[in-house]
Amino acid sequence: MKKVVVVEDEALVRRGIVLTVDWASVDCVVVGEAENGQQGLALIREKQPELIVTDIRMPVIDGLEMLRLLRAEGSTARVIFLTAYSDFAYAQSALKLGAADYLLKPFRDGELESAVERLYRRDATPVPAASVPADGKRSKYVAQAIRYLEAHYGDADVGVGSVAEHVGVSEGHLSHLFKEETGQTIGAFLTQTRIRRAMALLRDCRSKVYLVAEQVGYRDITYFSATFKKIVGMSPSDYQKSAEEPR
Repeated sequence: MKKVVVVEDEALVRRGIVLTVDWASVDCVVVGEAENGQQGLALIREKQPELIVTDIRMPVIDGLEMLRLLRAEGSTARVIFLTAYSDFAYAQSALKLGAADYLLKPFRDGELESAVERLYRRDATPVPAASVPADGKRSKYVAQAIRYLEAHYGDADVGVGSVAEHVGVSEGHLSHLFKEETGQTIGAFLTQTRIRRAMALLRDCRSKVYLVAEQVGYRDITYFSATFKKIVGMSPSDYQKSAEEPR
């Protein structure tokens, strides 16, 4: 899976990108996030992502300057910029710096996934059979595990054991492969999947928080609320209210 770093100064927008974009569907996983270009530089140097999704206008160091510095250091990471309509000239500058694409904010559901698909479809070249790695089966196991988790996140009892049994390998072996290939533990991936789905459900003002908790696999609403707040930065009810407010 391709590693992604998200750099965005607006906390709600950043959390939305990390949690509500279906990264697994485009063979990506978010390995870190930052709130300005300076933090982004440090994070990108550490994580060495294949893809960077970043705002253009940010405090401390903006997205364009961050990209200039990265290119000067020899970074070849692909970059998708996020920009407001009024900053269109900046987007043009970004393309000159080697940005792969840009999206106008606010972008619609599925638009970022489509941009990533276009990007890697352009880059795709046939892989000769002789160059396929000997450990290709590991990717198959991880892919099966991801599909299983995304199909069964609503089951409160799903966990490493049930996933490993479905895939047909030991818990320890699967846990090692999953962390190695995605940068996340199985538990962290499951939690992120559940919270991402909960965010989507809560955007419907008619949804009851306790019912959403049950739908995404939490029996204990208190634990669900605490987990949601830890990841999203606000309680489920506050998130629901913010989603109802006009932008």
